[in-house]
Amino acid sequence: MGLIIYLGSLLGTWLDVKFENPDQLYYKIITLISVAVAMFSVIYQVIKITNKNSDD
Repeated sequence: MGLIIYLGSLLGTWLDVKFENPDQLYYKIITLISVAVAMFSVIYQVIKITNKNSDD
């Protein structure tokens, strides 16, 4: 989860530097998207584990 968020923030920072965006808009948007993706990934894994344990 942390790695996804970290890589998203790095991507956002890189885009801000590449397109010379002083408001850090890309950083904010990409970081929020990466947080959502990380949360979805964790929830999906928990559901998958729960369903596997209920089948046993």
